[in-house]
Amino acid sequence: MFNNKNIFITGGTGSFGKKYTQMILARYKPNKIIIYSRDELKQYEMAQIFNNPCMRYFIGDVRDAKRLEEAMGGVDFVIHAAALKHVPVAEYNPMECIKTNIDGAQNVIDAAIKNEVQKVIALSTDKASSPINLYGATKLASDKLFVAANNMVGIRKTRFAVVRYGNVIGSRGSVVPFFKKLIDDGAKEIPITDSDMTRFLITLEAGVQFVLDNFERMHGGEIFIPKIPSMKMTELAKSLAPSLPHKIIGIRPGEKMHEVMITADDRVVEYDSYYVITPTIQFSHITDFSKNALGKEGKDIGIGFEYNSLNNTEWLTNEQFLEMLKKG
Repeated sequence: MFNNKNIFITGGTGSFGKKYTQMILARYKPNKIIIYSRDELKQYEMAQIFNNPCMRYFIGDVRDAKRLEEAMGGVDFVIHAAALKHVPVAEYNPMECIKTNIDGAQNVIDAAIKNEVQKVIALSTDKASSPINLYGATKLASDKLFVAANNMVGIRKTRFAVVRYGNVIGSRGSVVPFFKKLIDDGAKEIPITDSDMTRFLITLEAGVQFVLDNFERMHGGEIFIPKIPSMKMTELAKSLAPSLPHKIIGIRPGEKMHEVMITADDRVVEYDSYYVITPTIQFSHITDFSKNALGKEGKDIGIGFEYNSLNNTEWLTNEQFLEMLKKG
């Protein structure tokens, strides 16, 4: 699907962009992979690792609509990974988060439509479902923009979808590298916000594979959610440092006890390994999401089903978590 195609990744120097680039180069022969991001140092460092002749590194911000439109010329597929993601930073700098996560999302949509990109997938987060912090609220708004964009295309064939998943094991700013640093620095205890807190967990490779798969599955308008395991934070800490005690520090502002990826009010279609939240608006190109673009049939489970990290039926053991951590 990606052979001889031009692929554009916003925020491409992040953990996702690097892994996506690695997997695409290993499996396909793309014409171009365009890394679009703001930080020249990160681009320079990434170019030392990924220097294939198909690689292109464009400095730009998703807030800059004109630059996006210029950079996206001739592109076939877009992955929108750029975002301000740090919950406390978003709370203290709300308009900056809004400019990047909401205005930036609309700029990506407009540039994709003007350049007649074939397919666009935006990365979301479990924090966008019933959000209680600004970051989650901006990603919910972004999700809605990308879903609604399918009604903005007119006669063009551009299609938009969203991928939403939980905490990526080992990604920058996540709990695993934080705990590891504490352990390496000789910490005498591991801080835990609440002894009952749970989280969804996914490896970076699995997250990238899920996005790759959904480029083929998508009609346009879906929010794709993988079926992934949960784990208690106390068990995660015990896996990394079995001999260290835990210190309960209390839940932080804007933090949930259990993450939610599907609310009871979402209309959902279930497939073997993933769910689809179907849009609340009607599209001219598709009315039935119970069959994906590959012809695979799902089960319409309607509303009333909630998928959260507490009611999950799949749970990681300590051994399974450590195995996932090795895979990265």
